[in-house]
Amino acid sequence: MKSIKVKELALDLLFAVVGSALVGAAISIFTVPNDIAPGGVSGLATALAYITPIHVSVWNLIMNVPLLLGAWKLLGRHSLIFTLISTALLSLFIELFDILLPGYTNNVLLASVFGGVLSGLGVGILFLRGLSTGGTDLAALMLHKAFPNVPNGTLLLLLDATVVVIAVCIFRDIEVALYSTITIYVSSKVIDALAQGVDYAKVIYVITSEGEKVNAALCEHTDRGTTVIPAFGGYTKNNKQVIITVTRRNVLSQTLRVIKQADPRAFTFVTDSTEVHGEGFKLDE
Repeated sequence: MKSIKVKELALDLLFAVVGSALVGAAISIFTVPNDIAPGGVSGLATALAYITPIHVSVWNLIMNVPLLLGAWKLLGRHSLIFTLISTALLSLFIELFDILLPGYTNNVLLASVFGGVLSGLGVGILFLRGLSTGGTDLAALMLHKAFPNVPNGTLLLLLDATVVVIAVCIFRDIEVALYSTITIYVSSKVIDALAQGVDYAKVIYVITSEGEKVNAALCEHTDRGTTVIPAFGGYTKNNKQVIITVTRRNVLSQTLRVIKQADPRAFTFVTDSTEVHGEGFKLDE
């Protein structure tokens, strides 16, 4: 048990470093050099750094303090600690990349797109472990507890739209809103795609007269469980069984082959599932 806990902590730390680095790169290389306010605290920090001598990374830390205090009771101790770590890492990477890497200013449209992709990847990676870099990422995580059916990317999109309006007032340039909207939209789609990609699965329904044979084959040749439901053929008037199993999409073809070999006459159909909870997939805490 202790080794499992250490492994989980190591994974959390790795995800925190990688996710924060990607978001930091997006800010330092693409958004700040082009006066793009990519929503959230980083967007406000970009706007405030434009009118004050305080750097983006410092504003990022200052504005995250009240959000972290507000999340103290809503998030568990573990998540809160790693959010603090991710927030500090983000400010560190912003400073580091600002020194080591040149900002891209050749094409603002490309900057807004790639800034959104990098930012979305970073935030999405953090979300996979229930972490965030603070700011509206943290607000989205808290809101997701109240609205679990609303994707994290959509929540971020709504929160970031408010930030963009504020940034436009500071920059006094409508193009800030246009390019920032592109960055935010791309980022939200990447976050949702990443989250759904992890949980994406295929639900297989098999209607067969050889229920025991098909079930035995699935249990023997796949690592997934099955559910067998007695059924009655409406046309044939024969007794049948409906076998339900859920599998990863990368092994769908192998699973279908096992079914066909067990019963070539089986009626099989497959549906998509974007989130699966339970053994072999996502285990709820």
